[in-house]
Amino acid sequence: MAGYTERIRQTDRAAAADLQREVRANSTMGAVLGALGMSLAVALVVAIVGATGNIRAVTNVSAPAPTVATPADPALVTAPTKLQPAKPATLSAIGASAAAVPARIERTGPATVDIRLETKEVVAEVSPGETYAYWTFNGTVPGPMLRVRVGDTVNLTLANDAGSAWPHSIDLHAVNGPGGGATSTQTASGKETSFTFKALNPGLYVYHCATGPIPQHIANGMYGLILVEPEGGLPAVDREYFVVQSELYTNAAKGTAGHHEFGYQKLLDENPDYVLMNGSVGALTGKGAMTAEVGETVRIFYGVGGFLPSSVHLIGEIFDRVYLEAGSAVNTNVQTTFVPAGGAAMVEFKVDVPGTYLLVDHSLGRLDKGAVAQLVVTGPEDPTIYSGATQGGGH
Repeated sequence: MAGYTERIRQTDRAAAADLQREVRANSTMGAVLGALGMSLAVALVVAIVGATGNIRAVTNVSAPAPTVATPADPALVTAPTKLQPAKPATLSAIGASAAAVPARIERTGPATVDIRLETKEVVAEVSPGETYAYWTFNGTVPGPMLRVRVGDTVNLTLANDAGSAWPHSIDLHAVNGPGGGATSTQTASGKETSFTFKALNPGLYVYHCATGPIPQHIANGMYGLILVEPEGGLPAVDREYFVVQSELYTNAAKGTAGHHEFGYQKLLDENPDYVLMNGSVGALTGKGAMTAEVGETVRIFYGVGGFLPSSVHLIGEIFDRVYLEAGSAVNTNVQTTFVPAGGAAMVEFKVDVPGTYLLVDHSLGRLDKGAVAQLVVTGPEDPTIYSGATQGGGH
């Protein structure tokens, strides 16, 4: 560095500029070569996984080259990505309704249950003015919540829409068998596949696509929840909702107008642009908010369809009961519960005070990326429980 500085001092301004250009060129070439090496390494890893895993890739996809990091020198910092214009949406809304929970199972014994799902590739708004090509089960994110009883025999058929550009499949964490069903359901566009499984273990389980590259299929929206009720069923409650947290990794920052494409390098870096509840920004707020009346007991089935674990917290309420990791163990009087990636939890609570409550991931930086849902509670106030304002900020 001292020699470099002395050399600058001993040259005229033009020579100094030539030298700086040379240093920058060398730096940029090194970064490009490094990026090419990383791209080859990623492609090799994808090939090894596809060749050795039980769930083989039906279609080989080359990973895009990672973005070259730019130096801090303002002269070398590139402008923000300019996106293509937003595409026409094929759906008015992508987010599944939190209220779309199948009815409680009243029968007392096992049965044979037929389930049919269709994988669809659609374009929808992540946020107003921002579109994304989602891959889905039944055209929503998350896919539909499924509900069976322990001991049931499930005949599952997976159809892949004829307009799909990709093959798709399904891996249900509730299945005891290779690939959770994925080895039986690698389905080309316009085709369908089927398999049968017996629901042996009660609990709430994630399902997702398991066609290579698996992380891309999941990140694009292919996940959902399946509930296996225990013998005798779950205790009756007044309202049930389901919420699935996930991420989107794109080629531009949240809030950038236009059509967002999948960002593979951001996924590898676990640096999402969006952290969402039910597929899009604001899907479970405003008209999409959950609702309840004072005195009612609410159960929320909560899953993580993406890759970031969640610290689930309802601001202004306490979970009376939490089914830990959505299994059989129950904890009580819980402020925040942890849901791992690919996992779930069931929470129950009685609402005592009217107002708007926020369901959040208490990694609160994710609020600005979209990780929030609302529960709007109506009914009489009770100043013996709470005498403050019922609207306003929190946390």
